[in-house]
Parts: sequence; structure tokens; C-alpha cells
Amino acid sequence: MSFEKAQQLLDLATFVMARRAGVTLDDVKERFAISRRTAQRMMQVLETLFPDTTAAFDEQGHKRWQLQTGALRDLMTLSPDELAALDLAIETLAKTASGVEAAELQRLKEKVLALAPRRTIARVETDHEALLEAQGLASRPGPAARIRPEIAAVISTAIKSSCRLRITYFSHARAEPVARMVEPYGVLIGIRRYLVARAKEDPDGPLRHFVAERIEAAELTDESFVRDAGFDMHDYAQKAFGAFQNDAEFGPVVWRFTPEAADHARAFVFHPRQAMEDQKDGSLIVRFSASGHLEMCWHLYMWGNKVEVLAPESLRKMIEGFRRGDFAALP
Repeated sequence: MSFEKAQQLLDLATFVMARRAGVTLDDVKERFAISRRTAQRMMQVLETLFPDTTAAFDEQGHKRWQLQTGALRDLMTLSPDELAALDLAIETLAKTASGVEAAELQRLKEKVLALAPRRTIARVETDHEALLEAQGLASRPGPAARIRPEIAAVISTAIKSSCRLRITYFSHARAEPVARMVEPYGVLIGIRRYLVARAKEDPDGPLRHFVAERIEAAELTDESFVRDAGFDMHDYAQKAFGAFQNDAEFGPVVWRFTPEAADHARAFVFHPRQAMEDQKDGSLIVRFSASGHLEMCWHLYMWGNKVEVLAPESLRKMIEGFRRGDFAALP
């Protein structure tokens, strides 16, 4: 049995064991995105390798498999990617004003870690920390673009191991995809995902952003690289209002919310390093430094004419003519 098939079988056993009512073939098909015939073969292998697997028909006539054995617990482990995904979910909830849910998920994570063998925690700790350092989160309302799971997995491995990536990338400037060799530093997560990387051919050049969903293919190489020791992903992420960055735009940003909208605006964290100033007329001024004027415009539009851009002048001009007063509600 190949490593991939063994891993899939363990995932299946974990999936079945986690469902007290058992699983049907349709559940397995959906969970692993496979055909019904493949799902049948997987359940046959499960019954062979885990003799404690039982099967019975429910009231609707569906066959359900259950796994009661405790032996699986010794085979189960945690991966750094799973822990990093938990941390990312916690941070996302916290940044979207879902503090209660974030706290609940944090407690769940602590319980998982408490139940995991110490040898497992020690093994995944280093890679887990590397993934956390490589994540830059910028929570913004609105739809989000998707990245193919297999490409996301290769990027994650390259970040953990500091290995160069060979990517096939569709850029705005070219009609055909281009092969690039890059040194991945992290991922900025917002409405879109950006792979933050340095081009191999320009080791002293600036970090570049590659739109993740435009990466057609990604291949891990056996070439390692040395990361800039002074680079901090979270500091880097905070240079932007959303996920997009533009060094030419970076600078002080000043917004003034009208007295009618001031209380509502005080409940928002527009930027992690913002400063708020209450004015004598009841208005509110918000200051921070960032780039990404277009993403700022998308957000400011929701406030209609209840917000005024005082700086920079270029941003103020971008929203001229789009400040409406007929919105029934604020964000």
C-alpha cells in the first residue's frame, strides 16, 4: 500500500470513528470527492484492516458503517498544517468581531493539544511555528477567491522547509502562463490570497505578490534558500489595508466619520495600528498608515457620505462622486 493510500485509509477510519451514527457511502463520496465505486472499495478495505468495523441498515434503508475500536487512537496524529489552520480560524474569528466563537475554538485547540501525545507535539512544533510566521491575515468583508488545495499544500510545504518553488503563473501582462522560480516567504490572506515571494533571479530585489488563484501549477524543488532574518510576516501584512500592497501608496491615512456615524465607527478595527480621536463636534477621526487605496475605496463606499477622506489626497480623489447618502444602513 502506498503512503498516500495509507494516509487516506487513516483519514477514512478517523472520519468513521468521529461519526457516532456511522457513515454512508454518500458521506464517504462527499468527504473524499470520489466515485461511489471507489467509496465501496475503501469501505471494503476498512472492514478488512479494522475488524471492529460494523455495518447496519438505518430506518431509511441506508447502510451505515461504524468503528468502535480504540486502537485507532494510537495511529492518529496532528499535523502542523492542521494546527496552523486552527490558529488561522481563531484569528479570523477574532478579527471579524466573533470573540466568543474565537475563545471557544481556542479552548477546543487546547483540549486537542492536551489529549495529543507529547512526542506528537514536539514533532510538529517547529513546522507549526514556521507556518504561523508565514501567515498574514487581513480580514475584509466580501467574497473570497479560491485556491486549489493541491497547490496550497505545495506552497505550505515550501514555506515550512524554505525550499524554492517552481510555479506556472498567469500574469496580467501575458496571454500565456510563465514558469517562475520563487522563494516563498508567506501568504497574505484576504478577499484574495497572495503568495509573497522573491524571484530566484533577483535575490536582492523586492518581495513580489503572486495572486494564488492564478498559479496554474506549483512544484517543490530540492533547492533550499536562506530567508531574510529580519523579515516579519505580521509586520509586513500590516503595511496594507487589505491584502494588496503598493509601496508607492504607503503612507498616512486619515478618515473623518460624521457625528451620526461616529459611534458605529468606534466599534470597527479598520487597521491593527489605528488611532482614534474624538472631535468636539461629535465626529471621529481615524488614523493609520497603510497602502491599498482601491481596497480602501471598496470599504469606504459602504459608509456612503458618512465618511470623509482627509488624507491622502489621491485617495480622496478616488472616492469623489461615489459618496452616497441614500444607504438605509451603515456597514
